Amino acid sequence: MRSLTLKLLLAFLAVSLTVALLAVAITRYTTQRDFAKLVLSNAQNNFIDLATTYYLATGSWRGFAETLPRRQNQLPAQPQGDPQNPPPGQPPQQPPQPIDNPPGREAQTQALTFALIDTRGRIVVPAGEYRRGDVLSEDQLQEGTAIEIDGEIVGAVIATGDIPPLARREELFLERANQSLLYATLGAMAVAAILSLLLVGRLTRPLRELTAAIRHTAKGEFGRQVNVNSKDEIGQLAGDFNQMSADLAHLSMQRRQMTADIAHDLRTPLTVIAGYIESMRDGVLKPTPERLETIFNEVHHLQRLVSDLRTLTLAEAGELSLNLAPVAPEALLKQLQAAYRHPAEKRKINLSVTAEPDLPHIHVDPDRIMQVLGNLVSNAIRHTPGGGDIRIQCSVASDQTSPGSWLQVAVTDTGPGISPADITRIFDRFYRGDESRQGVEGESGLGLAIAKSIVEMHGGGIRVESELGRGSTFIIQLPTLG
Repeated sequence: MRSLTLKLLLAFLAVSLTVALLAVAITRYTTQRDFAKLVLSNAQNNFIDLATTYYLATGSWRGFAETLPRRQNQLPAQPQGDPQNPPPGQPPQQPPQPIDNPPGREAQTQALTFALIDTRGRIVVPAGEYRRGDVLSEDQLQEGTAIEIDGEIVGAVIATGDIPPLARREELFLERANQSLLYATLGAMAVAAILSLLLVGRLTRPLRELTAAIRHTAKGEFGRQVNVNSKDEIGQLAGDFNQMSADLAHLSMQRRQMTADIAHDLRTPLTVIAGYIESMRDGVLKPTPERLETIFNEVHHLQRLVSDLRTLTLAEAGELSLNLAPVAPEALLKQLQAAYRHPAEKRKINLSVTAEPDLPHIHVDPDRIMQVLGNLVSNAIRHTPGGGDIRIQCSVASDQTSPGSWLQVAVTDTGPGISPADITRIFDRFYRGDESRQGVEGESGLGLAIAKSIVEMHGGGIRVESELGRGSTFIIQLPTLG
């Protein structure tokens, strides 16, 4: 059985059938039990009425047993009142006439449901296990129902525990009750089947949509979305699939874009190198030092691109080795300022470094963090016009989402800024918001992606704040040791 719809439908029907049968069994048992009690109570009342009438008419119990038919519960209720003083217009009531005791009468009286006891506790009407003439104990007498006439107890009735045979109308009543239960059960099963079909269809519809979307995704059709119509586990599953599908579509687009960017970045230097070498081979150009220097620069650019790709791949896979050690932030800042003072002065840019006193140490790989900071400062120098400013500020900050203190390094420039549309993708591989920056010397398009991966490997974060025409600020946060 492979269909989830069929499994759920059978499960719902099985549960519904079990509940319906259990309800029918309990109802039937309760009905028959209560009906038996009612029949027994009516039979006892009829027997008491008959006995009272007989005693009022005769003044004793002599001959009463012979007047009783076998099926006491079918006796009609006897009229109440004094048989010697009937209502006006009615003749005096006559006591029931004794019935000739045919052969087998004693066997018939044993089938009676109630026994009659006189005032001395002696059995005068035998029934069940009670024999004529037996004298009952006080405990047994307590179980009987007294027969009173004018406030005087003249006898008692004791039940044998047997259920009186049902009359035809009582049997018909039980048959109709059972038929009603059967019809109710069939109706409940029909309603349960319809509701099960509707519920199973509602439960499995999103699963079928998910299955179809997964099959399309397996064929490479990324970005498929399914409808989320609930907030339960299935709705959460559909939402997670939609997020995964969108991420796969985005990653697929990035992969295609990265492939195109790598091909572009490799083709340009290779074209230059191939053109110079082919011209020198054909004798069109002579191998002058300037031309060889150009070829060497292009080869160096290719080496840097390959190195950056390898670094980024290892960092994103979590396999980039880090040589962690406690580092004083002031040492990193001095090294950074010394390394980029000359390039900044060459472009007439003012490079300043400020730091709060007594900064706590950080546990980092100093070479990798210098690589990140160097990338940010070199980018700032490239995009800050002459006469502009670059400020490197270091301070301690607290993050409300994470406990402990953080070392924050901010690199601010006075360049053209970054558009809001580019900020969300500034850390993507090979992404360049300004197409004019394509092919800028020393820029592979991977620097910010590498910086983001390295910072996150240290347990930190990186973000950018920028406004067009007012410069940009790149902020790095690293956990401190203090």
